[in-house]
Amino acid sequence: MKRNNRKKLAVMLSTVMLMSVLPAAAFAESVNKPVGTSAVAQAAPSSGGDKMGEAFEAPVNVAITKEKAEALARQYVSIPKEYVLQGANLSMEMLAGGKRNSWGLDFVKKVNGKHLGSIYVRIHADKGQLLEFNSYTDNPSAKPTYPLKVERDAAQQIALQFIDKIASDYKAQLKYNPEYGVQLLPPLSGQVVHSLRFDRVVQDIPYVDNYIELEVDSEGHIQRFSLQWDDTITFPKVDAKLTLEEANAKLRAASDPKLAYIVPRNMQGKRKPVLSYELQAISIDAVTGEIKGPSKDAYFRAGTVSDTPLTDKPLGEEPKATTVTEKQAADAVKAAFKLPAGAELNGSNYSENNNESTGKLEAYWHLNWSIKKDGKELGSASASVDGRNGVVRNFYTYTYNEQAPSGSPSVTLEQASALATDAVKKHLPWLTDELYLVKPDPKQYEGLSASENRQYYFNFVHKIHGAEVEFDRINVSIDSRTGEILNYDTNLSDFEYPADAPALIKKEQAVAEWLTYYRTQLTYRLIQQFSWNGQPIPIEKYNLMLASGEIKGNEVETATEAELVYRLVPRLMDEQVFLDAETGSWRNRDTGEATQLEKPKAQDIEGHFAQRQLELMVAYKALDVKDGQVRPNELVTRGELIKMLVLARNSGRLPSMLSSADSAGAKASFNDVAYGSNYFLYVESALEQNLIDVGDGSFNPGGKVSRDEMAELIVRALGYNALANYDHIFKATFKDATQIENKGQAAIVVGLKIMSLSDGKFLPKKQVTRGEASVAFFRYLQSRAELQEAPIRM
Repeated sequence: MKRNNRKKLAVMLSTVMLMSVLPAAAFAESVNKPVGTSAVAQAAPSSGGDKMGEAFEAPVNVAITKEKAEALARQYVSIPKEYVLQGANLSMEMLAGGKRNSWGLDFVKKVNGKHLGSIYVRIHADKGQLLEFNSYTDNPSAKPTYPLKVERDAAQQIALQFIDKIASDYKAQLKYNPEYGVQLLPPLSGQVVHSLRFDRVVQDIPYVDNYIELEVDSEGHIQRFSLQWDDTITFPKVDAKLTLEEANAKLRAASDPKLAYIVPRNMQGKRKPVLSYELQAISIDAVTGEIKGPSKDAYFRAGTVSDTPLTDKPLGEEPKATTVTEKQAADAVKAAFKLPAGAELNGSNYSENNNESTGKLEAYWHLNWSIKKDGKELGSASASVDGRNGVVRNFYTYTYNEQAPSGSPSVTLEQASALATDAVKKHLPWLTDELYLVKPDPKQYEGLSASENRQYYFNFVHKIHGAEVEFDRINVSIDSRTGEILNYDTNLSDFEYPADAPALIKKEQAVAEWLTYYRTQLTYRLIQQFSWNGQPIPIEKYNLMLASGEIKGNEVETATEAELVYRLVPRLMDEQVFLDAETGSWRNRDTGEATQLEKPKAQDIEGHFAQRQLELMVAYKALDVKDGQVRPNELVTRGELIKMLVLARNSGRLPSMLSSADSAGAKASFNDVAYGSNYFLYVESALEQNLIDVGDGSFNPGGKVSRDEMAELIVRALGYNALANYDHIFKATFKDATQIENKGQAAIVVGLKIMSLSDGKFLPKKQVTRGEASVAFFRYLQSRAELQEAPIRM
């Protein structure tokens, strides 16, 4: 009897507590439901899945039980009854000035043992607030329409309505972030999810690390909600701060662009390094103007690049090309590095590769050793040797289950640095005047025992004419007890560079250009201070001690402060760019082609019947804009039409085929579309997809296109061309049917309303304008979405 009374009391308390944490909107809905449909009653798992076993009293001290959390989750998210609770976990996370407990709940839908959907919900275990949810549904018959039913503006209103219902207490502290999640290019399919963020505002200043984020699909369904919020942060009250103009002046004075050689990944023609001025985003104190360091945990192996190279002149010459045998490769490793006693060569592999980036043949020996003692394997070693000249490119050795050393390291940081530098000089003597040591910050090794610091890590960067070569790196690690090299890794490209330093734009011009790329944002950021045993410790040492297990997270005291900063934020762009250090122009980081921060807009399409469709083609650079003119009534060329088609089929992305090949390896299929042509990738991609054929070997990219030809191209893109050739199936009742070469194709495009008739005539010989082609491809996108097949459920 007592047991039953306790259960009744628990249900009463659950109901009372549930009502106390429900938002007003949810509570208003619950009281209008018939008797017997309370939130707790609805929370009972339904059949159809593997529900959790009988509840037991968990050893947790939170206000919201698992059962209450499930009831809240079903209220907040309207979880269908066929979804059952499959798993739950209670977790704790540290905040700036405290901690937060939350319930994570997994709901699943299963039919005949098949997983058809899942919903994850996270509930604040003390306040009952919804913190997060996301959902997945296996619904292959779902077919988004094109164009979108719900555009971004409408999705924003749907998101606000959801926030008003679920997190109304936060609404007054939010400001919509118009730049977050923006899809800068118009979508080319209905498979679009709008990502929306509402930033927290404190004293009229956005704190962009606290926010509410939602995802709304193109049908208007909310797929994800996330509340990232910390109520324990104390924000400084600032009476006076720099004006935006003053901040910009400080940022300009502090900006120091660095030279770098970069190699665009998809550069047409032979890939080659290009000099760039790089400027990383920086921050300043909003009150004093002082330059601020990174707010997040710094990478603990970071350091400062030396001002001078290892030597003023090369110490030697690069070995000449020869044929390297396995034995010669193994001997080169033994001569270069100390292999542990008992090392036995147990595997080798020789490989050759034609590097499409440089056009040069690469050859490597890959060697492996096992380290044994008394017949027992203790570790391993591996190396790679250049098969053209015998230079060791990589070396690595490791010993299993090695006993942790005690005491202080036998080798100091300075000694290890000298050993690493000597090793690089020995193995790469022809590059010593271009290699720079990255001096590690001594703080990361201060006070560490030999067990905590078993090896020192060093990096070297490669500079040519003072410009750092992108991706070229040398890494060396030194044993802190023996001074031996444990790891030696070189990543050096084989591109050709000019013998003399080229003329460059002035740094002041580079700064001015970069400050048009960045915008200045006033915001807060958090700074953490760590102390252990009453003494402050740097973040580098904290990370190492935590990783080694010397300390536990709960033994370290943290103090988190918010500070107000002005920081540089990149502008919204639909491409990655770099600043050409020789010309001062902006270029696409992927292709190397010239570009602009402000995209050119066509001034001659306002009010044109194809205005929206032309804007779409201009956005994807399928049509060019010259002097503000897109020339909508000019005849479209074959090259432009193929580019439109390939971009439409590929959702606006560049074709991947041959995108990184060099001119020698990329053979043109047509004699009038050579590698390096603006249409090469698109024409070759169309050929690969069987949208066109080689014919007599000429493509004629500047030729005009008839309506008959365009109809066949579109039907090929839809995948119905073979079927269309049975023209008795698609009877064309056009007045000029006898003049149409591709009757089935014409019937399909007219039937799908991709192309239209003029007074009952198809006009197959009429040449197509840029505007007409844009409309046809927009309608092709619509039809492609409508014709998407869903699998038959058996």
